[in-house]
Amino acid sequence: MAEPDFWQNPEASQRILPGRRRLEDAVEADDRLGRKLEDIEAYFELAREGENVGAELEHELRALREDVDRLEVSSLLSGENDRLNAIVTIHPGAGGTESQDWAEMLLRMYRRWAERRGFKFTLLDFQAGEEAGLKSATFSVAGDYAYGFLSSESGVHRLVRLSPFDAAKRRHTSFASVFVSPEVEDNIEIEIKPDEIRVETYRSTGAGGQHVNTTDSAVRIIHLPSGVVATCQNERSQHRNRDMAMKILRSKLYELELEKRREETRKLEEAKGEIAFGNQVRSYVLHPYHLVKDHRTKQELGDTDRVLDGDIEPLIKAYLLSRRAAVT
Repeated sequence: MAEPDFWQNPEASQRILPGRRRLEDAVEADDRLGRKLEDIEAYFELAREGENVGAELEHELRALREDVDRLEVSSLLSGENDRLNAIVTIHPGAGGTESQDWAEMLLRMYRRWAERRGFKFTLLDFQAGEEAGLKSATFSVAGDYAYGFLSSESGVHRLVRLSPFDAAKRRHTSFASVFVSPEVEDNIEIEIKPDEIRVETYRSTGAGGQHVNTTDSAVRIIHLPSGVVATCQNERSQHRNRDMAMKILRSKLYELELEKRREETRKLEEAKGEIAFGNQVRSYVLHPYHLVKDHRTKQELGDTDRVLDGDIEPLIKAYLLSRRAAVT
């Protein structure tokens, strides 16, 4: 970057800058851990001298543990696309309002997770349910290793609860699918022939009325050979919605190609079988007891409210650890 002609090639410089930021973050994290260790050593020294610093020491140890846990999770992300942003699509399963409401609960969970992480969450498309919830939603999460983290979420999620929509208060089981793809960078070639897509326009029906207008500005693009569908209605013009829908389509097709390669190499045969569409990857039980269980890693958490409020870090970490163990 010190070269005088570095900024004369904007495309090349933009590819280098994210790498520099990641290195700067790594150095900053190392410095931060060093300072925390020095603070903890100072508190131990004060304790040895008879000072009452138990509460301060406990606070510093807890903060250090959180930092180390977060860095450990990041160290598990070494795939070629793990560092990219993520595009996520949620669809409810059969079951009408029950599943549509569950799909919206998942959307909120991922939004809250992104906020906890300091990532940028952007709702790209939202098709509201007839009574409650959603028929489909697509959103992007921008931040370092967003795709690497969220790749653990692909698959079918199952909810068991007493239905708020059932006057008899019976227990219901609902399903929703989550599909996660890396946001494809401009330098990755994905060939989409014009005669292989169908473009449809429709009227925006965004959640809460945001950006809703009375023109057919929303765009749906269907890739005919694969059946993959990409939609966008969040932008203010049909042209911008079409550009974003094409970006989503490219990302989804890229993820499908990556999945084909993973199938061919069979490196993660068992794990892949469990995360394929139509197979349950995680259960969230709210009745008759409270439990979140990941069926791939056997990780269990009892605080369902905390998980549904976005604290899915333990589940992500367990999945990444199991993924690493499967290839070593």
